[in-house]
Amino acid sequence: MSKLRKAMEKAKSAREADSEAFAQEVPADFPAKREAAKRKDARGENVCVTYSTTRVQPVDPAVLKRNKIISLFHENRMTTHLKTLRTQILNSLEQIGGNSLLITSANPGEGKTFMAINLGVSIAQELDRTVLIVDADLKNPSKDHYDFSKDFFGISPARGLSDYLMGQAEIQDLLVNPGIEKLTMLPAGRPMANSAEHLGSPRMEALVKEMRERYCDDRIVIFDSPAMLTTTDPLVFSRAIDGVLLVVEAERTTPSDLKRCLELLTGCTIIGTVLNKAK
Repeated sequence: MSKLRKAMEKAKSAREADSEAFAQEVPADFPAKREAAKRKDARGENVCVTYSTTRVQPVDPAVLKRNKIISLFHENRMTTHLKTLRTQILNSLEQIGGNSLLITSANPGEGKTFMAINLGVSIAQELDRTVLIVDADLKNPSKDHYDFSKDFFGISPARGLSDYLMGQAEIQDLLVNPGIEKLTMLPAGRPMANSAEHLGSPRMEALVKEMRERYCDDRIVIFDSPAMLTTTDPLVFSRAIDGVLLVVEAERTTPSDLKRCLELLTGCTIIGTVLNKAK
């Protein structure tokens, strides 16, 4: 048996063991169990989703285009690059037997949220994939930070992940479908001064594991996290996620920035880096 196959089987066994260990930590009615009636078409290719508990809030395509969700608009030449990235990411996750991805960058404003959303939308367009994008950037917004829901989708939810972590809301009341087929979002919610402590809590760990385990044959879970060199937030839960993608901004991210990120992510599976904003 090859080393790669042994590693994949080991990862699968570990996830199964984790699922049992944390089963009591999450709500019994976690929405992934019942939010979607999923089926394959007659050829066994296309995953169809009918939302029963997730709030559906369709967004005007003109708003999506203006806010640079370019994966939806195939006339944009960048969609080809995103499809290439999509293929590389999915192949890498398959090789390690994983289905969750953390997207981060060295500094704020380097394009990690743009990449998380457009990669998620692109993956959702695959016939046999569904996507959950989690906004795990719970720090106070800055001039370089774009709000996941408001700035890209034009949605301003009152609650999100932070409310769940504080025990003030349940996940099934927080998920949103923006009218894009097979794509679900979990907004960040209110900013948290002590976000690192909550993201490193057993409640968050259990939630991550539950997200990974439900529909693991077709679901990809993407976490949009804060920048690595300004907060410890990405580090406290990165090891619970299968792979990490680093976004590098052309002519801004320095070699020393990248080196420091790689040092901080020691022990994590780094899938790769993606160059953003190249002229």
